[in-house]
Amino acid sequence: MSGHSKWNNIKRKKEKADGAKAKVFTKIGRELAVAVKEGGGSDPNANSRLKDCIAKAKAANVPNDNIERIIKRAEGSDDTKYENITYEGYGPSGVAVIVETLTDNRNRTAGDVRHYFDKFGGNLGTNGCVSFMFEKKGVLVVEREGNNEDKVMEDCLEAGASDFEADDDVFEIYTQPDDFSGVLDDLQKKGYDFVSAEVEMIPSTYVSITDHAAAEKMQRLLDALEDNDDIQNVWHNWENAEE
Repeated sequence: MSGHSKWNNIKRKKEKADGAKAKVFTKIGRELAVAVKEGGGSDPNANSRLKDCIAKAKAANVPNDNIERIIKRAEGSDDTKYENITYEGYGPSGVAVIVETLTDNRNRTAGDVRHYFDKFGGNLGTNGCVSFMFEKKGVLVVEREGNNEDKVMEDCLEAGASDFEADDDVFEIYTQPDDFSGVLDDLQKKGYDFVSAEVEMIPSTYVSITDHAAAEKMQRLLDALEDNDDIQNVWHNWENAEE
């Protein structure tokens, strides 16, 4: 099976999410609101963007009541306008970094992102400077415990997944971006629950950092970016990111 196992990065993200639920709920809430306004309404069966966001929210343990409340608010009086803006750059030791934001103040967010890169030894670049090193893929992660590997693989391939990897703890299912919703829907109907479910940017090559000080700066850069409410996702190709 192709690709580099993402489970360690997912596990780290999940552990951080579990330790900072309020911030995670805020970010996912923003995604849900934008999906309702821009994706075609509040019915997930008619709005695939919203359906994908709901799956991501549930994988992050956002309660159903919160999801419903956010959707209703987005349908009603909440007229906040958010922009999708993506930044690209390099961290210490040439680590490629993509920062995806949803912001209601592009000047504030641009200033914050530039500050983080400058402070922690990175360089903010132009659009396209690192994105060519990443491929967009749907990634679904299922707990190994209680599931038979052959059965899960068969179900995933039948659902239209493009790749399947088995880790010690989980099964990682990959899809083409356009197939993500369909594969997700099919596997949900078969009763699968997900540790993580979203379209991600998967790097084609990875960078190792051998210098301790540079690794510490890279970690602090990632922590600062992930701690900002305007920043939805941070993708990078650091091989030995802290687990």
